[in-house]
Amino acid sequence: MSLRINDIAPDFSAQTTQGIVNFHEWIGDGWAILFSHPKDFTPVCTTELGAVAHLKPEFDKRNCKVIGLSVDPVDNHDKWAQDIEETQGAAVNFPMIGDTDLAVSKAYDMFPADTSGGSEGRTAMTNATVRSVFIIGPDKLIKLILTYPMTTGRNFDEVLRVLDSMQLTAQHKVATPVNWKDGEEVIIVPAVSDEEAEKKYPDGFRRVKPYLRYVAQPK
Repeated sequence: MSLRINDIAPDFSAQTTQGIVNFHEWIGDGWAILFSHPKDFTPVCTTELGAVAHLKPEFDKRNCKVIGLSVDPVDNHDKWAQDIEETQGAAVNFPMIGDTDLAVSKAYDMFPADTSGGSEGRTAMTNATVRSVFIIGPDKLIKLILTYPMTTGRNFDEVLRVLDSMQLTAQHKVATPVNWKDGEEVIIVPAVSDEEAEKKYPDGFRRVKPYLRYVAQPK
């Protein structure tokens, strides 16, 4: 069965580069990002892992843990991490799952459930669907799913932007408009009447259409 936004993120226990992780327990009461890779020692993923390592302090500030996944074994991940640090200028500072039995990839609908065998003998091309990003909230529900082709590097600045939006809109009755960045105007959701908005935002709001009202980003 396909995973969708607002489904419960499948729980699992798996070996990682930082020991066994029990996923829901590991998430705790914060946010989490699970992002996957079709194969170790692949060029685009090498740049992505380096980028996430550089951005980890930003995710930490947002109470968001990051965990990577590849179907290759953990000892391969450790060797790959040396290349990542050498070429990208950042040590991998988050756990990487060794999904050698493909169990996590299947649970997250990146492989069909009836896929047989394990990671041995598989290539990046046969693993091309293991190239997704999942953002998971403190309620353990999936908030975002992105899947990329192997030839296109993921934009983790965008992942961070989406995380900012979701954390803001989880606390306030607002939505974020196209290309929004932290600190810019937001949209008052239609469920909030003008009368409620006037009480909630005494400094005023900008009414373009009855359904399109902008207001300064809530603190």
